[in-house]
Amino acid sequence: MRRWNGWGDDQFNLELPEQGLSFLAERLGPGSPLADSSLEHVCQQVPDSRLPAGDDVDALMDTRPETRVRHARGQSLPDWLAMRSGEFGTFPDGVAFPESNQDVQALLQYAHRHQVVLIPYGGGTSVAGHINPVASERPVLTVDMSAMNRLIDLDEESRIATFGAGTPGPLVEAQLRARGYTLGHFPQSFELSTLGGWVASRSSGQQSLRYGRIEQLFAGGRVETLKGTLQLPTIPASSAGPDIREMILGSEGRLGVITEVRVRVSALAERESFHVVFFPDWNAARNACRTLVQNRVQLSMLRLSNAVETETQLALAGHPRLIGLLEQVLSVRGARDGKCMMTFGVTGSRTQCASALKQAKQICGRLGGVYTGTRLGKKWAEKRFTMPYLREALWQLGYAVDTLETATDWDNVDNLLQRIEGNLRTGLSQRENSRNERAHVFTHLSHVYGQGCSIYTTYVFRVADDYPETLARWRHLKTTTSELIVNNRGTISHQHGVGKDHAPWLPTEKGDLGILAIRALCDTFDPDTLLNPGTLLDSGTLPNPGNSLDAEPS
Repeated sequence: MRRWNGWGDDQFNLELPEQGLSFLAERLGPGSPLADSSLEHVCQQVPDSRLPAGDDVDALMDTRPETRVRHARGQSLPDWLAMRSGEFGTFPDGVAFPESNQDVQALLQYAHRHQVVLIPYGGGTSVAGHINPVASERPVLTVDMSAMNRLIDLDEESRIATFGAGTPGPLVEAQLRARGYTLGHFPQSFELSTLGGWVASRSSGQQSLRYGRIEQLFAGGRVETLKGTLQLPTIPASSAGPDIREMILGSEGRLGVITEVRVRVSALAERESFHVVFFPDWNAARNACRTLVQNRVQLSMLRLSNAVETETQLALAGHPRLIGLLEQVLSVRGARDGKCMMTFGVTGSRTQCASALKQAKQICGRLGGVYTGTRLGKKWAEKRFTMPYLREALWQLGYAVDTLETATDWDNVDNLLQRIEGNLRTGLSQRENSRNERAHVFTHLSHVYGQGCSIYTTYVFRVADDYPETLARWRHLKTTTSELIVNNRGTISHQHGVGKDHAPWLPTEKGDLGILAIRALCDTFDPDTLLNPGTLLDSGTLPNPGNSLDAEPS
């Protein structure tokens, strides 16, 4: 069963190896976990529903406390603190489970008649506050799309598949693979996130080098809006004015509810393998990464860990004897302290894979790379969707973990990366209540383009003695680093979307006129601001997990 207060299946646990715990304790000090609240306790806090009853959509709605608790938060660190402390603050007044386009349209008209706020809900995996209800005098209805989860049509000649928008990643792939196809979209949230959510938040998958980001895969679909049904035809290319499809991408539930998604699929590849190369230093590794993508070597994925992430991954991998032997071999070949690990994938026909692997090994070799084969690559593939479970393991030991991600041009990568890591590493010491605290910070480049790349930074810090101070620590790091990112040529989000958490920094990236245009578009579809208010726009401050958790930053 899915965890009510964390990530994924409550029967799966990712254990931290003993040497991994020692590694963190040496850098941060021993952790002291905070007490968790119980589901029973939280359910007792849920107020009576304010939703008007006696309507034709009553049968679609569930107002039981536990259902509302399970749909009140996503997976950001503030969400985590709210769930673990039991201080949610605001709950939806009910959750609807539509099974058809007509059901969704009926719910929209219900919201319009009764002035009910409506929040679309996919897999509940948002790490930016997309699905969180905000305190309002109007009732709030969350619309869970999970019942609309099947392959509706597959046009094998055009290779266009139509799915219900609530289809989660594993069901997308299972239904396509049964017919010999794949979408190839594999975000880290793949286990739980949905196709509609990927479109609404402009998601990016781990193998986007081969298959493309979601905007390349999204061919069209259907959106139910307060003004009626919006159909997006599947035209391969067009010069007929602005692309309405692009307006829906990244709209985050502000324009309507995506109910059907048509995507461009590929035939299953003949072969696929993942390989690891170690470089003696960051400069060589980064140059190899840039050269591979700018030379258009046909890789399916490319991930580059900086020296601290490489060290951390090896420490957390377990198998100390084998890792020790690997370290000895790498040292002999020139990859010692400061080494950086690159993981890349080759996918396609036998000929394509052989050619891509040959080119990749040649380029990496010229820049001092030590090729280690596929063993570590296989380990990465096996665990590629399990890393979100690491938050649970660290939490039980008294540590909090969060991530920040952005993208920038190649000429700015080192500058921005160093600023991000430097601010996160020393940020806690700038606060009166955490002078002696520090964060363990590491980064990888996870998506690469000819022009630039994404920067994905993870930071781990000790939880405080209570929940409000732990939240205040996160708030300080998140706020100061986000401000730094948008003022140094970075996007506020490369793959997680805007939500409520990132909305304060969107105007810096888009500019006043850009925000005016986005707001006008939202007002056209939703003049009463019933659809997911506070998301994408209109959020002036970072959200609180609950008023009783709020602490003034020091």
